[in-house]
Amino acid sequence: MKIAIVSGHDEGPTKLNAFDNALSSAGIGDVNLIKVSSMLASNTQVTELPKLKAGAMVNCVLSEVTSDNPGDEIIAVIAVAIGEELGCVVETTGINRNHDEVINEAEDMVRYMMDKRNVEIKELIVEYSSATVKNISSAVSSVVYLDDKIIEG
Repeated sequence: MKIAIVSGHDEGPTKLNAFDNALSSAGIGDVNLIKVSSMLASNTQVTELPKLKAGAMVNCVLSEVTSDNPGDEIIAVIAVAIGEELGCVVETTGINRNHDEVINEAEDMVRYMMDKRNVEIKELIVEYSSATVKNISSAVSSVVYLDDKIIEG
């Protein structure tokens, strides 16, 4: 299994437009995202996000937060733990929370999931996007599940 881990943030005139712009900033704005739960196959490989086919149906774990309160500090976090047998992904967000606390919360959750499954973590990756809201802002982080039928070219 191959995955890409992406993140982005942006402003927009509405909450929906801010979210759409954040997806575009992350490189996943032109596809249909299908939220899935948090499991990875054995020995998952992390790769750069390839060019995806416009309109493709793309499985992902998505962390997203949007605010229309100027001055809010927003953060969207994804934590990925990969083991030989399987892997786990968690997502969490925060508004006006200490960024280190939100990141540590994600790490703790994914470590717990792996521990409950008695799987040793071989690789731990944390990706996040944060922003200070000007008018309406959204932040996203995502694990994108890749297969040949969604990749352009």
